[in-house]
Amino acid sequence: MNIQIIELSQKPEMLDKAVHYFWKCWGSESNFIFYKDCIIHSLEADNPLPKFYIVVDGTDIIASYALLTNDIISRQDLMPWLACLHVNKAYRNRGIAAQLLNHGLAQAQQKGFEDLHLSSDLINFYERKGWTYLCEGYGVSGGNIKIYKKETK
Repeated sequence: MNIQIIELSQKPEMLDKAVHYFWKCWGSESNFIFYKDCIIHSLEADNPLPKFYIVVDGTDIIASYALLTNDIISRQDLMPWLACLHVNKAYRNRGIAAQLLNHGLAQAQQKGFEDLHLSSDLINFYERKGWTYLCEGYGVSGGNIKIYKKETK
């Protein structure tokens, strides 16, 4: 397995394929344009955020994550956010998610951020990776979700 983590603004020719990947993993029938617009506007290399990352094995996208200013959650005072972490089923349990978490922390540190946040309903996954539960946050539908934090150092 020869995987490569690519920040999408460094490889804009993969834009269409990446938009479809993120949307397929996280979107719904009605919000393709949301993902496309977010990702297109992340390509400006001078802006530190948002940034979308894909993991390729050869020419296939097999995983993803994003660094965002907002994870569409009530805690607008926190940033940046690690979001859209996804590893294709065939590639799970190979340490790729942990590699992406570490990559995200390193990227956030390079961009000058001391902490990175994420929200998740997974039980014990992020705790096992060294993330600390911070608090509950709320989505636009009113449901609550756990918020985690980790120092980028």
